[in-house]
Amino acid sequence: MFPKTRMRRLRENPVVRELVRETRIPVGCLIAPLFVDEGATVKTEISAMPGQFRHSLATLVEECQRLVDVGVRATILFGIPTHKDPVGSQAYDDNGIVQQAIRAIKEKVPQMLVMADVCMCEYTSHGHCGVISGNRLLNDPTLDLLAKTAVAQAKAGADVIAPSDMMDGRVGRIRAALDGADFSHIPILAYSAKYASGFYGPFREAADSAPAFGDRSSYQMDPTAVRQALREVELDIAEGADIVMVKPALSYLDVIHAVRSRFDVPVAAYNVSGEYSMVKAAARNGWIDEKRITLEILTSIRRAGADMILTYHAADVARWLA
Repeated sequence: MFPKTRMRRLRENPVVRELVRETRIPVGCLIAPLFVDEGATVKTEISAMPGQFRHSLATLVEECQRLVDVGVRATILFGIPTHKDPVGSQAYDDNGIVQQAIRAIKEKVPQMLVMADVCMCEYTSHGHCGVISGNRLLNDPTLDLLAKTAVAQAKAGADVIAPSDMMDGRVGRIRAALDGADFSHIPILAYSAKYASGFYGPFREAADSAPAFGDRSSYQMDPTAVRQALREVELDIAEGADIVMVKPALSYLDVIHAVRSRFDVPVAAYNVSGEYSMVKAAARNGWIDEKRITLEILTSIRRAGADMILTYHAADVARWLA
């Protein structure tokens, strides 16, 4: 076929390269995770995540405005309460820190879509994602607390509820609770395939959520599993999930692709803290081109099939793509 077929013809000119580009990163697909600290009066940089902060309510609102100004119109919130107890009561308190944050954002930056993470680990004194008996996490008693948390967040004004706990049956219980409280219009973004990953390390510093004992392998997924991920996604959709998520993203591109190929629902992927921190650390040492590497990573996540990406790079990427 040579020389009639020359693949380089579509690469020679940069405008042609742009015209034939197969995968794009629209700013509208980016979701910025943010941390709000109930005890903070100023923002404090997270040492393991350069450029990311624990925010006070005031600085959180300012950050949301900055994000909207560069085109990022969705955030997901994680709270750090001043009080923790065995049942994570501040997660479902109407005046809990995330509920305060949702109301503040909705009042000051109404253009921002607010997703609320539903989990107990940031709120429990033991750091696990639900009710503990001995050294065992109890699935069904935890469902009641998750449902109460989801309703409290919806009452505060959350636009999307995002359960990340990995309890069996939690999507169905949350859907029933939201519907029963007149929030049938609120979508659920389920962390459906959430793996027990080493890439979460920096997040646990950011959210003060490291478990006091053991790990989360009894409820988060084993990193070797793909078929289990598809079953988890299928069950969550059957229970009422509107969007499903794979977390982490970069080491699980095959899972994102498998989910995208099997199910006709929107697919989210979480470009997690460890993935972010590795890029930042290498860039600070001059070993990589941060912009080029970040865009390549996010392109790979989109290429695998993600419709939306939760990423700490969101603000930078929006500015780079402007």
